Amino acid sequence: MTVPGTLGTGRLSPVVGAAGPRAATDPAGERPAPPAASPPATGTAVGERDGAGRDAVRARAGTRPGRARRAALAAVVPLGLLGLWQLLTAVTGTFAPYELPAPGAVWGAAVELAERGELATHVAISTQRVLLGFAIGSGVGLLLGAVVGLSRLGDVLLAGTLGALRAVPSLAWVPLLLVWLKMGETSKVTLIAIGAFFPVYTTVASALRHVDPHLVEAGRAYGLRGARLLARVQLPAATPAVVAGLRLALAQSWLFLVAAELIASAMGLGFLLNDSQYNGRTDRILLAIVLLAVLGKTTDALIGVAERRLVRRW
Repeated sequence: MTVPGTLGTGRLSPVVGAAGPRAATDPAGERPAPPAASPPATGTAVGERDGAGRDAVRARAGTRPGRARRAALAAVVPLGLLGLWQLLTAVTGTFAPYELPAPGAVWGAAVELAERGELATHVAISTQRVLLGFAIGSGVGLLLGAVVGLSRLGDVLLAGTLGALRAVPSLAWVPLLLVWLKMGETSKVTLIAIGAFFPVYTTVASALRHVDPHLVEAGRAYGLRGARLLARVQLPAATPAVVAGLRLALAQSWLFLVAAELIASAMGLGFLLNDSQYNGRTDRILLAIVLLAVLGKTTDALIGVAERRLVRRW
């Protein structure tokens, strides 16, 4: 007897209930076997997010001892110098008090000036001059550095002249500024701005001139031109060099501050240095030097914080 769909057609008909994942039965043959349990998902978004969070916590926890260790190592040299200073002055008497006062004498001078309200005034005025001159000088340096770094015509017109002016010592500007701007705040801030201008201008011009041309072409392919290309592609690519220039400019600002206040000022840390020299107050001279070092390091650390945020953003 011919079975339809088998011998008559020359083909074997499919057998209903053949072994397969959906038709598998248990040994008793009464009901389908339950599906095998799927392995736990390990690549889900929640799992990845939780893992990333744990990694971030571990990273933060791992960096805290490292930061503490670096801070401790950074304090070794200052504390060692302070101990040597105390040893050579207050303990052994190697130096006379008028040559090198003890740390306690310098602290006493700071307390004396603070009680009279002069210390805060000197610090505030010097800091204000530095920040204002730094802002003006670095702003102009960014602008002209971009012109020279991005424009061949700007390079030809400005690079040679600005390079020559960069070689002029800071004190050479003082007599001319006093003639033009007199003994006011404008002359001091202008001198500080000159000191802040050249490091920013030099680093920005060089960094923009050497931006990877493939990045520039990619930006142009996305329709970026002019200021948008500068803000979105070229300036982010030059960010490390720009920040390095800003840090140098800030250090130069403190140097030029002393040059300005030593000659034409009645207040500020530079004036405190000059006045203490005339009065033979070596303790106040050392106090002014320590304050300049602390303020310079503090402002440099603030630039470092801004640098890390810019790098994370770009």
